[in-house]
This record gives sequence, structure tokens and C-alpha cells, in this order.
Amino acid sequence: MIPEFPVYLFDVDGTLLDSAADICGAIRSSLAGTPYASCDEALLRRYIGLHLNDLYHDFFPDYPQARIDELIQVYRGNYLARQHQSTRVYPGVREGLERLAGRKSTATTKGTATTRLVLEKFGLLPFFDQVQGTDGFPAKPAPDIVLTALAGLGAPPEQCLLVGDSPADMEAGRRAGVKICAVRYGYGAAGEMAQWEPDYWIDDLLELTAARG
Repeated sequence: MIPEFPVYLFDVDGTLLDSAADICGAIRSSLAGTPYASCDEALLRRYIGLHLNDLYHDFFPDYPQARIDELIQVYRGNYLARQHQSTRVYPGVREGLERLAGRKSTATTKGTATTRLVLEKFGLLPFFDQVQGTDGFPAKPAPDIVLTALAGLGAPPEQCLLVGDSPADMEAGRRAGVKICAVRYGYGAAGEMAQWEPDYWIDDLLELTAARG
């Protein structure tokens, strides 16, 4: 049984939203004309939740940062142009967020403005006391997004449960000193998340509310 926490931080992609088709499609479009234009979706999914810098630097280690930045801008344009047509809310997410009594924020690698727009589109924005994205500071697995979200809520780490689907989420949470909960239905490999010894594992967001009936 998972105890109730005063504060919950949620990753977005792979935790609240099944958005891989739109993210991977936008990445592929940005890679047009390169050897990676038709790369396997399973490979691309491994980068969801990390900064796009990581993906493009791994694919093109000889590119200068200016060229990487151009690719990131192409991706962002492609992603927004898709209008989230292939993105879905995971089962149990809406009900779980509605039932959780604690204060809630996001802790995502998306920018704050984009995160707010996506949550609004899928009707999830009203469940959040704060929306926090990665704006001008290191992305996960660095702990900055977790610490920034907590500062915005005025909450100490010991009051918080971070819920995510990737090893980067688990590492960021551990480094920030919060409790961590791994979801099994997202994009991260369970074995890689297990290395961070999550405090809890769930198959459905509703499991967070089980203690409250």
C-alpha cells in the first residue's frame, strides 16, 4: 500500500500521456535526409524524457552545437505541427489525478509553456497546482527539475513522491532526495529503473489512491 503524500510530481510523456508516436514521428521528420531517418521506434523511445541534446549528440557526435540546436528547433516545429493527434491519456490517469488529495506539479523535460498547452488539450490541467517544465536549466537525470518544482510549491523533498517511467526520472528523484515511484506501463526499461531501487512500483495511476479506497 502506498501512503498518501502532501506533494506529487509527475513526469508527463510515458507517465501521464502515451505520446511516443508523436514524439518519434517528429524526431524522424527532423532526421530526414540522414541515415537515421527510418531508425527503429524502440531506439527513439529510449530517449523520451531526456533532453534532445542527448539524442542528437549521440547520433551526430561530430556536429557543432549550433547544428544540434537547428535540429532541435526543427523537431519542436514538427512536434507542434502534429497537434498531438496520436497522443492519448493513459488509462487511470485522469481518475487517479482527480482522487489524489495532495498538491501536484509536473517534472518534465518539456518546456513549461508546451507542457501547459498539452495538459490543457487533454483536460488534465485543472488537476495541477503548478506546471513546471525544464526551462534553461539541466534536464533529467539532473535533479534540477524536481528541486525547481518543489521550490515553486514551497515544499521540502521529504514531503514529495515523484512518479515517472524512466531511469532518468528515478535518478533525478534520488538525487533530489524525494521518494520515487516507477510506472511499469511507460517507455523505460524496468531493469534500468530498478537500479535506482524505486520506493514503489505501479501499473496504473489509480494504485496511488488505493490507501484512500
